[in-house]
Amino acid sequence: MNAQQHWLVRVAREAGLDGSAALSVAPTAPIETAWETVCRTCDIDEEQLAERVARHYGLEPAQELCAQPAALKLLPAEWAQRHNVLPLRQDDDRIVVATADPANLLLEEEIRFTTGRQPIFRVAGPSRLAQEVVNHYSPATAAESLLASVSASAEFEVRAEKLDPEDLEDVNASPIIQLTQAILAEGVQQGASDIHIETTRAGGIVRYRIDGVLVTAMQLPLPIVGRVIARIKVIGDLDLADRRRPQDGRARIDVAGKHYDLRVSTVPTRGYEKAVIRILDASKVPDLAALGLLERERAVFDRLMQYRDGIVLVTGPTGSGKTTTLYALLREVATEEVNVMTVEDPVEYELRGITQIQVEPAQGVTFASALRAILRQDPDVVLVGEIRDRETAEIAVQASMTGHLVLATLHTNDAVGVVRRLGDLGLDRASIAETLRGAVAQRLLRRVCPHCAARCEPESLGPELRQLADRYGVCPELVATGCRHCHDKGYRGRLAVMEFFLVDPAIQEAISAGTTYTELCRLALARGMTTLLDAGLERVRRGDTTLEEVHRVLGAEAEGNERFELPPRTAAAERSDAAGGGAATDLPAPTAEPRQSPAAAAPPHRPEGTGGPSGPVRVLLADDQAVDRRMAAMMLRQAGFEVLEAPSGRAAAELLLAHPDVAMLVTDLQMPDGDGRQLLHWLRQVPRLARMPVLVQTGTPEPALEAQLMEEGADDYVRKPLQPARFIARVRATLRRAGIDTGGFPSAGDTLRRAG
Repeated sequence: MNAQQHWLVRVAREAGLDGSAALSVAPTAPIETAWETVCRTCDIDEEQLAERVARHYGLEPAQELCAQPAALKLLPAEWAQRHNVLPLRQDDDRIVVATADPANLLLEEEIRFTTGRQPIFRVAGPSRLAQEVVNHYSPATAAESLLASVSASAEFEVRAEKLDPEDLEDVNASPIIQLTQAILAEGVQQGASDIHIETTRAGGIVRYRIDGVLVTAMQLPLPIVGRVIARIKVIGDLDLADRRRPQDGRARIDVAGKHYDLRVSTVPTRGYEKAVIRILDASKVPDLAALGLLERERAVFDRLMQYRDGIVLVTGPTGSGKTTTLYALLREVATEEVNVMTVEDPVEYELRGITQIQVEPAQGVTFASALRAILRQDPDVVLVGEIRDRETAEIAVQASMTGHLVLATLHTNDAVGVVRRLGDLGLDRASIAETLRGAVAQRLLRRVCPHCAARCEPESLGPELRQLADRYGVCPELVATGCRHCHDKGYRGRLAVMEFFLVDPAIQEAISAGTTYTELCRLALARGMTTLLDAGLERVRRGDTTLEEVHRVLGAEAEGNERFELPPRTAAAERSDAAGGGAATDLPAPTAEPRQSPAAAAPPHRPEGTGGPSGPVRVLLADDQAVDRRMAAMMLRQAGFEVLEAPSGRAAAELLLAHPDVAMLVTDLQMPDGDGRQLLHWLRQVPRLARMPVLVQTGTPEPALEAQLMEEGADDYVRKPLQPARFIARVRATLRRAGIDTGGFPSAGDTLRRAG
């Protein structure tokens, strides 16, 4: 009986598929009919059946149907479509071919004769094969079928300088043009800020960023996505032949009678390319009213814009709306009586009455060079798209000191962090204090959709929402449900939440005095600063957004809010102890004298008898490893320092209280009876010692740990095993930053030679 059945029936029965006993397919039946019958009768899909067939013949299933161009050229399109095979790859001797009929010896011989290579079969279902053969050999036909899945139907027009490059007949095929335009038009109609077109070995994917969240729009076959990206490059006036370097371009499109500017960016990705298109509505140049600010936020901006000199910074990660906020501020100050100039990379919106300069490094136009030129143009207000380096920062400071108001963006996580970031760029604290007028950190939250938002009753909270409510101490007003207006997301549009760091005389004095980041945060909070998290929770109480959205965007802020907790123990230290960072210990109680604010504290000074004409600088060295401690002490003494030694955190704390002339603490991280982190937290609580420079020794190269130590108050770190020259250089640099002179003693090189 088996001899009178199709070979696929035998495969199904040997594989033990359900219903295979009742199968009946004639040996001469078309291969497509045989696969359809077996799949229907045995209730199995083509992919599962392909695995059974491959196992039966000792072959491999075709996991990815991605054909190399060189392999496609070996088999004519008409022949491949007639036999429903797809050549995948080839070398000098073999060709790998996907087929649904691996038992066809005649097919094998014909491929060998046609290509001159030995065929290696991979098994795939006939319907999947047929679609991929069309995709690879007739991408225009495949593009036409994909157009049906794109809902955009608005009138579309592209305006660019270059739309007809040579040798692009395949790229400029009408269906590819229509598909590309439909992708762009649908992105515009859905309110996307960006369109991502990504390429992998399995094919392509189109995703829209709507209200800050990426949404998958469609899948594209590999041959089509390459042509779509090529078409995007043509629209953006990019070099189509260059696929090995990142490129940036611009274009303007008209959709349904409205103008939109496109910023096109392409990058190479392991043999393929990815394109990202930023969509800018040229008709919606933002203003402060459109930002949906709260009354107090608008009042702060009004106050900042009254300055005629100084620097105002807007901070936040990429995509947080920094540039939009700056443009809105410019529209407030740009009048006929004011000369406003900008230097940007790139210019996102064209503003009337404002001179805008595009950064062009290839032509020598950088932020720094353009800013120098601007200062000779008699500006009143200057916008710098981003302060990226020391040169730009220094010129911005000079501009602000000579009667110009400078607006700029900076990449920091919060508003207070601009002080530390400007310091990292090379500015001294005095210049920062003199020129900084304020900083605004912001994030974007999705607005709850007004058409489907549901009132939230406390008794109806689910477990996850109740947990968030308990965590943040806020009962949400609304929950997102989803409807056709918001594409079932529950959100439509976005709003900005802001953290304002305003520089008044007290904060100015604290910055000049070198106050630590943590203390500066506490001082700003005490003077009325509202954190990002608190601003987000206020929006939840007003019903503008949801608690889930605040947690999604600002959840990390909740973890980082300990920067505002007052001693005796920071939450960071508690988490470290819980994770095994060190056992709790009883360090000496901090002195009971009143705690000084950073603004009132005296500037860094050298304790009496510490170095210079009156004697060597005294350093306290805390390390429980006797050998390591003695070696470090020897290095310090040979460099001219006086050294006190402590074998534990508690012993170090007692020595610090007993010796007011100690100028610096060098501590190991892991110690008994009070580890280095606990000693650091304790020291920062004692007013007399709170600003003593601290150098932490770490035994493992963990950047995250080192960064956390710096966040918690350490001034620097050095890794074990200690290298004499490096160690002494770190000690001297830390003391120098604290204003303590170590001159007149042996150099680091001398110390290295003495140590041996």
